[in-house]
Amino acid sequence: MRKHCTWLLFAILGGPEACTPAAPGGGASPAGPAPSAQEAGARIYNGNCTACHQPDARGIPGVYPSLVGSPIVLGDPKALAQWVVQGRRTAALPAGRYATAMPQFGWMSAPDAAALLTYLRTNFGNAAPAVAPSAIAAALGD
Repeated sequence: MRKHCTWLLFAILGGPEACTPAAPGGGASPAGPAPSAQEAGARIYNGNCTACHQPDARGIPGVYPSLVGSPIVLGDPKALAQWVVQGRRTAALPAGRYATAMPQFGWMSAPDAAALLTYLRTNFGNAAPAVAPSAIAAALGD
């Protein structure tokens, strides 16, 4: 089976190793074991979110919101997943507060979204429970 590599896999999985096929029997690739959810969340954040929300997740005042202590990040993870993946604005997030628009990350699978949201909810001084991929799949209608 030929494995296709996109810029996204390249960014998420960390380089050309992402383009190598898995070992026979579904084992780890030659690059090593699969990343943990925390590592996957960090890679997704660093590859897709830091340009706006910044490496420290504090955003840019008046331009991009901080994710530190954010009631949106710390609130209902299903609503947050719908906002990030599907572009469905949560009722708790008033329109027009920032002049910029949040891009929709429709390419994210439920496990990707769960990893990212768990990373956001458990880092940067945030202390909210982890998010299960099954809960995100239900929220996204997967």
